[in-house]
Amino acid sequence: MNVRVAARKVVRQNEFYILLVIVALSMAIQMRSGLFFTANNLVDLAGAMVVPGIFAVGTFMVLVSGGIDVSFPALASLAVYATTRILVDAGWQGGLWLPLLLVVGIAAVLGAFNGLFTASIAIPVLIITLGTANVFTGFMQGALSSVQIPNIPQAMAEFGRASLFVTENPQTGHLARLPVAFLLLVLIVALAFVVMRFTTFGRSIYAIGGDESSAARAGVNVRRTKFLLYVIAGVLAGIAGLVRTSMMGQMHPTNLLGMELMVIAAVVLGGAAITGGRGTLTGAMLGTLLIVIVQNSMILLGIPTIWQSIALGVLILVGTGISAVQITRSRRGQGALLS
Repeated sequence: MNVRVAARKVVRQNEFYILLVIVALSMAIQMRSGLFFTANNLVDLAGAMVVPGIFAVGTFMVLVSGGIDVSFPALASLAVYATTRILVDAGWQGGLWLPLLLVVGIAAVLGAFNGLFTASIAIPVLIITLGTANVFTGFMQGALSSVQIPNIPQAMAEFGRASLFVTENPQTGHLARLPVAFLLLVLIVALAFVVMRFTTFGRSIYAIGGDESSAARAGVNVRRTKFLLYVIAGVLAGIAGLVRTSMMGQMHPTNLLGMELMVIAAVVLGGAAITGGRGTLTGAMLGTLLIVIVQNSMILLGIPTIWQSIALGVLILVGTGISAVQITRSRRGQGALLS
């Protein structure tokens, strides 16, 4: 009986269906290309998960709170560009600790702007973060006169090149490496899981997303929680930006811009409600993996990259549609109970 109850509970979870889609898609790609389950491709997928995965953690936390942040790519770009420019101009030859410290500090300050406005001004969060995204981008391109920086500090370049291991396809000779940064993703996901599931702060985020007024009446400091949440989301975005720049071996000021749609789509596909209060970190990671697989599969199958935008748009529509249906059913159920 307990097994049946557990099985029904699993089947009702959004993560179960995302996992089924991932398995079915993987099998289809393998049958078509014969390359999906090669060691090279799996390592490439793991490496491609790092940056969007870190972004997805912050986005997941924000969505669960009932908010939405579309400024994180611009925030990350500004934080990393400022850090790289400062260190290059100063001729920094030391370790990675200073770039990481600078990025975290600048990203925290920028995230604090989002948190301050969100916590104190009764304006939709989407409008606030759209505004700050433009401010961050404009400041980077205008005040800092951003240009591509081909030679980043040595510590960043070495971190980007560092690998846990390297695989080689015996047929094509293609080399694939799993970056050390993958461990950073694992660490961030693990910490976020603990925070969201076992701490008062995490429970407060869920409570605010479920019903902000009820959360306030229950003793949750809504303003402080929102402020800290957007600071954390900013820090995670800055770290993701530092990882991307290090792995590329150069600083391109516009490289991260436009990733917000992909990341938000991934988190929503993973089951996070667009109205807040519901979602799991497991689902967010599975949604991110699905997006990465879709992008990777088009390369394996030889499909033109222009179709990636179409596929992403379809996934966004499907993800938001599923979320909307779930919310509608939940409200109908609550209405039926009240009547």
